[in-house]
Amino acid sequence: MVELLAPAGNPEALEAAIAEGADAVYLGLKSFNARMRSSNFAWNQFEATVDVLHKRNKKIYVTVNTVVTENEMERLYRFLAYLNNVGPDGIIVQDLGLIQMAHKHFPNLKLHASTQLNIASAKAANAMSRWGVSRTVLARELSLEEIRAVHANTSCELEVFVHGALCVSESGLCLFSSYLGGKSANRGMCTQACRRLYTAHEPEGDREGYFFSPADLQLIEYIPDLIQAGVASFKIEGRMKSAEYVGTVVSAYRYVIDNWEADKKAAVETGKRILANDFARKKTGYRFKSARAEEVLNPDQAGGTGIYLGIIDGIKKGAVEEVPFKDGTRAVHYVQLKDGHYTPEKGDSVRIHKKDDSGRESWKIQDIMESKSGTWLQLPADSGKGDSVYLLQTKAMTKRYPRLLPASLEKYRKQPNDEALPMLTLEAGFPTIGDTSKSAPSKSASAPSAGAALPARSAAAATAPSVKKSLAKKPADIFPEGLYVQVSSIADLHTILADKPVRVIINLNEDTYPALAGQQSNPQQQNQQQTKPLPFSKREIFISLDPFVPQEQEPILAEQLEQLTAQGYTQFIVNNPAHISMLRNKKNFLVAGPYLYTFNCWAVSWLQENGICAYIPPAESSQANIETVFAPELRPQVLLPLFSYSVLFRMRFTLPKNYNFLYFSDKQGEAFRAFSTPSASFVLSDKPFSIVDRYHALQHHQFSRFLLDFSHTSVERRAYRFILQSLRSGTPLPDSVRFNWKEGFYDPQRVEELKQLGQKSAAERGTKRSGGRTKPPKGRSQNRRDPRITSGRQQGNRKR
Repeated sequence: MVELLAPAGNPEALEAAIAEGADAVYLGLKSFNARMRSSNFAWNQFEATVDVLHKRNKKIYVTVNTVVTENEMERLYRFLAYLNNVGPDGIIVQDLGLIQMAHKHFPNLKLHASTQLNIASAKAANAMSRWGVSRTVLARELSLEEIRAVHANTSCELEVFVHGALCVSESGLCLFSSYLGGKSANRGMCTQACRRLYTAHEPEGDREGYFFSPADLQLIEYIPDLIQAGVASFKIEGRMKSAEYVGTVVSAYRYVIDNWEADKKAAVETGKRILANDFARKKTGYRFKSARAEEVLNPDQAGGTGIYLGIIDGIKKGAVEEVPFKDGTRAVHYVQLKDGHYTPEKGDSVRIHKKDDSGRESWKIQDIMESKSGTWLQLPADSGKGDSVYLLQTKAMTKRYPRLLPASLEKYRKQPNDEALPMLTLEAGFPTIGDTSKSAPSKSASAPSAGAALPARSAAAATAPSVKKSLAKKPADIFPEGLYVQVSSIADLHTILADKPVRVIINLNEDTYPALAGQQSNPQQQNQQQTKPLPFSKREIFISLDPFVPQEQEPILAEQLEQLTAQGYTQFIVNNPAHISMLRNKKNFLVAGPYLYTFNCWAVSWLQENGICAYIPPAESSQANIETVFAPELRPQVLLPLFSYSVLFRMRFTLPKNYNFLYFSDKQGEAFRAFSTPSASFVLSDKPFSIVDRYHALQHHQFSRFLLDFSHTSVERRAYRFILQSLRSGTPLPDSVRFNWKEGFYDPQRVEELKQLGQKSAAERGTKRSGGRTKPPKGRSQNRRDPRITSGRQQGNRKR
């Protein structure tokens, strides 16, 4: 029997889901979940929910689907101990360190791999299954045929999103929100950069649009096919949606699941009629219907949800008043709409979308005035002419569901305790290549690690991991100290010979594979002479693998890797669990790339036990966190990025033909680049991340291997030399950014503490005027662009 899994962002949505027939719900608590802006559940509410649902033979899963920094690991351990005590039916996880911790210390917790883990193939699912993951939430970028193939090649249960909001970026790989201010999608704080209004700079002139705002997923007509494909659980997105929305969507999918065998066509049509009251965005079947971007993108559709009611065309003069609002009052006025085809009623819920895309707000209409000039709606007084208004829910749709949780929660008193974080052993030095002793431990291996142990904490007292040493014969021959350069084309290998690095990293793609494999790039070439030799030896080349491995590409990639290893390539940058499945135990030197997120020591431990020899820290990590995760003894195994163009979106389609632009900008004037390769599309920051001026200081911090990453750009010799000059002279690179290097992830608690300190300081100063700086430093370079930094700026330089 398949499972219908519904979101429960609050107790009301929980009641709607269960009343309409959900078999299970998923919810988050107050931390470690990817919907931090939803209400979420308090400790006693959660414990009561587990009790109530289990009595009804329903299941409950808890989202713990964010990455976790080192200074949070003790709190995470206590949280997992609490969950283990309460007993949900599973936890949905992203962080590799969390998987390692749960596997070793909480073997009774069932683990479900979140879609944020970017599992899109059977080999990736199998890699996680070896570590106790019993279910995989597949990436949303897969077709029906690919899902069938995954099921045929794994014993892991499959969970598939069937309805709700989509991310335009490949699952778990979006950095845009984090880049704009540290509010990471991998931390549950996504600010939905894809939904924003942008200005595209086209040859014909500028054009505004919501160029990266995807339609909402709706797979109700494919439910019978997915059941037959072997999917175990159908997941509805929407932990930030209303109870009415949840109830409507659950009832539609419940009807199809229960009735499709009797009459498939009638069941689907009935389900679609129920969903007509969804009031969300335009719907798409995504890759179930087409691989074209036009199936999911519509630049003319605003990023929010709801039925369009019109734009504010008139504001009644002198009619501002105060009405009750939450714990106080709110100024309102009366407005008229134009261009709409539906007049809302008192009690309807609407969304107001500012004309400059600076904000969106939901509002329940409390009053409507009729006059000779037409209908006037009461809206917040900060709404203005040109703002768009959308209908979210009619008063008639409001439905009350039976209460689930008891009126008194007095008996539910469990909370996280103050357990100490267990000791953790990490290995410093390079493992013997081909060592197969590090197989996945048994599920019962839950005792603390033995040997020279490290308390895996982030406090200053635990900065240096104690280690067991297992050195290869000559690690310096494989992974020497010095500067590494990463490129996306064979031509760039010749460019960087102007100042040759100790090692080169080349991205494996449709352009570079033939040259690496010694094949003609054009099979139709009449000249069958041997291809031109590469300017670097195989010993000097690391091959970097793309982080997204869809099932369709899995056998192709596996065959390519077999060919490359047979020809003597043994050094790879791996960015997906599928890569580990393909390459481990084959005498390869594997480096965990920036997409196998090492935000904590426990993630490093998991990777070590999977045969990883060295590490590239995640692009979102801060200096403080990197130095806490990688103690001095481990830093010889770290390849530290000093320069890159951050990939903010990675999309599994080529951009529409009418996207006739390379550059676009947001309302603050920040510029970005968008381009396509034959198989994917990318959005990059126009300003590079750079800490090249910190090169010498970082050497004093015992880092010795550094990376200049020119992925997705063309390397120009003049720019390359200028960057190296800045590195050697310790000069900051003009017109560059630090990303999260200094500040790390956005921390609302820290922001509140700073705010209170500021208020205290202002109070102490009394009425005195403050001097000095009037604005806090933004931590983002505002320097003007230096004309010498030009990598990849030409229209034709669209390298993968």
